[in-house]
Amino acid sequence: MADFVLPPKNTTSPFADMRGHHVAIRTPDLGVAKDFYVGKLDFRVVAEWPYADELLAYLAPPGDDGFYIEVLGGGDPKPVEVRPYTDLADSLKYAGYHHFCLNVASVDATVAQLRARGVTIVTEPFVLPAISRKLAFFADPFGNPIELAEVLA
Repeated sequence: MADFVLPPKNTTSPFADMRGHHVAIRTPDLGVAKDFYVGKLDFRVVAEWPYADELLAYLAPPGDDGFYIEVLGGGDPKPVEVRPYTDLADSLKYAGYHHFCLNVASVDATVAQLRARGVTIVTEPFVLPAISRKLAFFADPFGNPIELAEVLA
């Protein structure tokens, strides 16, 4: 499958050891988050632990041991601003964190499976030629956008 031609790695950088590991999502309820990510997306619970007045968990996709979602649940989260995620174009007007992306073999097949499990698709599949990808978006129960990406030939 086609993908980006990456520039050479900068192995002389003092930060050359940096690797992606997880994205954190703040939610009011770890149980609701786990019901969604584990129950609807088949994520696996890697670890759970308390911190302050919260319960946290690392959740991993069903077939990926190299990327986690860290869910920070409980306590008394206070939103900085309300970001209703009802369509992609509207959501892009907000600064800061926007979404995380999950690569899939087929966006269409994944969207069909999500629909069958009662997950609302926010942005229907579309092709973005600039990056040779087919994309779609859905959101978790707290409105956090999640992108699906399929690499096109």
